[in-house]
Amino acid sequence: MRFLMMSKPTDEPADEKLYAEMGKFVEELTAAGILLATGGLEPGGVRVTSAGDEITVIDGPFTEAKEAVAGFALVEVRSREEAIELTRRFRRIVGDGESVIQQVFGP
Repeated sequence: MRFLMMSKPTDEPADEKLYAEMGKFVEELTAAGILLATGGLEPGGVRVTSAGDEITVIDGPFTEAKEAVAGFALVEVRSREEAIELTRRFRRIVGDGESVIQQVFGP
């Protein structure tokens, strides 16, 4: 099962300890074949909508910065519970904040 784990931005600046702990976590998940992709996201983005034959393109941002997704990890695990446990471990490393987990369907 694949899950997209997304985190929202916080006001807390990252320090060397955080980078070291996250580096170990990422290495562990990569070596286990769990982590498929990870990255940060720009705060704005572009919204593309369609209605009939009309395509509209609007530059972001669209929400308050604290509501936007700041980063993601795509993981492949055996169950939703395993994805939740990985997210718990992530939150323990990065501290206070919010993450969202969604199952990814398809190949």
